[in-house]
Amino acid sequence: MEAFREFFKPELMWFLVGFAFFLLEFMLPGLICVFFAVGAWIVAIVCLVVPVSFNLQLVIFMVASILLLLVLRQKLKGVFLGHTRNAQELTETLKEFVGERAVVVEAITPQAGGKVELHGTRWSAFADRDIAEGASVEVTSKENLTLKVKPI
Repeated sequence: MEAFREFFKPELMWFLVGFAFFLLEFMLPGLICVFFAVGAWIVAIVCLVVPVSFNLQLVIFMVASILLLLVLRQKLKGVFLGHTRNAQELTETLKEFVGERAVVVEAITPQAGGKVELHGTRWSAFADRDIAEGASVEVTSKENLTLKVKPI
């Protein structure tokens, strides 16, 4: 009976709860469970130092976990998921093919569009009027993965 009493010490129980949250973080992405693990370990340390009631232990756990979550999640998310630096500007992406010349490989109609070949790659394309297969065209804009073209 005394062995069970040693096992059910609050500091050991909170340590195990924290360890369970830590393991859960590996199964559930999002960098959330780790803060509850640290909150549980904080309670375990407090219980080692001072005897506190179970209600106070729960309050410490919730306050510590939520505070850590709110303060550190964004900072640590950047560390674990990577910061984005020197991101390509949207205007560069949109102007990437503007002014380039391509060849129509499937006739283009305003209703259905067609296909063009640009730099050895086939692209979906659309135009304001019909363009026959084999015609040379100029790219006027890019919308996602579709090029808007006009005949030359």
